[in-house]
Amino acid sequence: MNPSASGWIKKLIRELKPKDLFKDNDLEVYYRHFRDCGFIYGSNVTVVNNWVENDDFEADEICKINLVIALLIAYTNHNTTNDFYTEVANFYNTINKERVSFIQAIIGSKDVKDQVERIINKRIQIDDNLIDKSFNYFITNALLFVDVLAFRNYLKTGIVNDDIIKNYEAIIESIVLNTLNSKKAKSDYDKSLINLFEQSLRYQRDSVLVFNEAIASVDSNLFSRYCLDLAAMATWTDAKLDNEEEVFLNTLGENLNLTQHQTNEASKTIEAFYKTYRQKVPLLGSKNIVKTFYDNSTNMVFKLIKRNSKKLTQELLESKELVILLSKSTIRDLSKEEQKKVQDQLLDVFKSIPSLAIFLLPGGALLLPLVIKFIPKLLPSAFDDNRIEDEEE
Repeated sequence: MNPSASGWIKKLIRELKPKDLFKDNDLEVYYRHFRDCGFIYGSNVTVVNNWVENDDFEADEICKINLVIALLIAYTNHNTTNDFYTEVANFYNTINKERVSFIQAIIGSKDVKDQVERIINKRIQIDDNLIDKSFNYFITNALLFVDVLAFRNYLKTGIVNDDIIKNYEAIIESIVLNTLNSKKAKSDYDKSLINLFEQSLRYQRDSVLVFNEAIASVDSNLFSRYCLDLAAMATWTDAKLDNEEEVFLNTLGENLNLTQHQTNEASKTIEAFYKTYRQKVPLLGSKNIVKTFYDNSTNMVFKLIKRNSKKLTQELLESKELVILLSKSTIRDLSKEEQKKVQDQLLDVFKSIPSLAIFLLPGGALLLPLVIKFIPKLLPSAFDDNRIEDEEE
């Protein structure tokens, strides 16, 4: 099976026989296996539970296989009259109906199996031209399990939309933000990352989702375990767990109605994962993960804006209100209403530029404050002072 060749999902299904392998064993049963292989952490190192053995797979190929297996497990354990491909296509086409990059991925194909392969390829896409391929992969896929949770919810309720996805993301970001804040001694990079999370949350919502609201919004044991694992991952940004962080994780586990065993397991598993794979996953091998994460975020956004400067400038010149708001953001904090306008209008701009699709993916919104910070500096021709003053008059 070659995950980069047409027909690979059909071959995967034939090899796994999911109706026999996964029947009556939902995602809760296999969750720890998805964590052990790195799927939960956004750093896939092996195919989940070694269900497919091949040492030659690239990281993106492993990720595609793990995502499809997770979707297969969810599908196999829910009654539906549609086949797997139809349900997956319906799910992704619904949540991405306004996201041009995904729609472009399936244009010209009437075969639903081909559509699903194209959608999965687009969802896991790694841009070889970016400054750090492995980092781009981590950013876009760190919240990939959100897709699985939303697909599972869709199969149960028949309901799916972007708001559901965004709510999952807001809950996770609020919990991770509080985890980062639990550290007693914070470096300048810790503070920068915390500030990035806070700004990202403000741009995504009318108001920041406070911690207690985030906890109360967690709607399943599976989501609770996922949130705790991401929090545990956040505590390991300096490759150690201090007393304050340990207390925070224990309290978080209790608030999420998880057992002490599950809470302890979250801490032990991330520690073992970091120590085992730090040479294989570049980000984990960094002496200061927060510094590496923040620097790479900054470098990636900087490079994306520079590479797409002509197209971005053209788009900005056609959106005078956005230019005015971005200019104002350089001298004062924007109001909630202004922040919402900036986010909506920037996302519209990203839809028209395929290479900026990363900002439309789950997790991509975390980088939005950096985009807003750099655009006025890197594209001065789009911010002619006289034109802005005229518009304000």
